[in-house]
Amino acid sequence: MATPTHSAFFYGTLMAPQVLHRVCHGSTRPSNPIYAAHQFELSPAILHKYRRHRVRHADYPAILPVVNDPTATVRGTYVTGLTDADLWRLDIFEGSEYRRERVKVRLLTKSGSDEASGQGNEEGEEVEAETYVWIADPKDLDEREWDFVEFQREKMRFWVGREGQGEYAEVDDAVASAEHQQDGTGGRGAKGHISMALKEEQAKDEVARNAV
Repeated sequence: MATPTHSAFFYGTLMAPQVLHRVCHGSTRPSNPIYAAHQFELSPAILHKYRRHRVRHADYPAILPVVNDPTATVRGTYVTGLTDADLWRLDIFEGSEYRRERVKVRLLTKSGSDEASGQGNEEGEEVEAETYVWIADPKDLDEREWDFVEFQREKMRFWVGREGQGEYAEVDDAVASAEHQQDGTGGRGAKGHISMALKEEQAKDEVARNAV
């Protein structure tokens, strides 16, 4: 039975593949078996009738729906290939200040675009995705727009490598706790997430060989 997949729209730090893979896989290294088993596809996209704000005293943004401005939009990244386990990790990463909601976004063409910042020129297909909407105190938000390029230039180093470990502590602790409760081996036993990812990858290889 195939693993269920989900799609999501990310508009902040998770637009950076390094951050997304760190949350979902515990690593940014392709050698990680979970990294290899998941096939994420990223595309620039736009969400209408929402506005992105800086979160005060934080590196990340938040979005809120906008009722009185039909021109309000948020550009970001549409990601497919997410599993139930990925969403569980993402929910923990986002925390209680956000609620995961289903929205409709438009895919953007990449022609003449700045792919690093999720920009595009023309709107295309409309697709459904899940995204994280701010539900904490709106007073904690700044009216200024959050800038992904600025984040990459000035803040990314605090989110990758050793300097960024603290940003993922809650996710890492939750994953470790769940895996030890499941099989007592930290994910390396027969039902641990590492072993299951390896089995999935081996099954894919076998199907590919049989199809030749």
